[in-house]
Amino acid sequence: MIHNIKFRAFVYEDESVDEITDAILNILPEAEIEAEEAEGMLDDKIIILSGVVSKKRYTKTFFNTLLEWTDLDKLNGDLERKMDEKGNWFLRFDKTDALDEKWTILDNGDSIHLKVKIAAFPAKKQIAVDKVREAILERS
Repeated sequence: MIHNIKFRAFVYEDESVDEITDAILNILPEAEIEAEEAEGMLDDKIIILSGVVSKKRYTKTFFNTLLEWTDLDKLNGDLERKMDEKGNWFLRFDKTDALDEKWTILDNGDSIHLKVKIAAFPAKKQIAVDKVREAILERS
């Protein structure tokens, strides 16, 4: 169902790298996280945490947990809007909630960004949407 999951989160000066790392690991426990320093527009220091999860058993666990812990109606309703033409599904999770082991999907704001590549052949939006929607409806 999923080829890989790319993730990214920004850690601002008033946030803890350890806490945001824990938040990411609450969503993707097997993630290997890389850190990169950047500078914000106001010369503030930002740490970018990122990585890729591609082992099938880990992506499958993520997807099953997503379907179990989130609002399936919202997930299904947002599917068309959050999937690009190549079958990449863009999800954002609230960082604070993720630290508390809650998976709250956001539409904007400070969050953990996921780019979930859906295994669809050919790699087209409608095929990917249909595969994910079918899995969601099976759970509803």
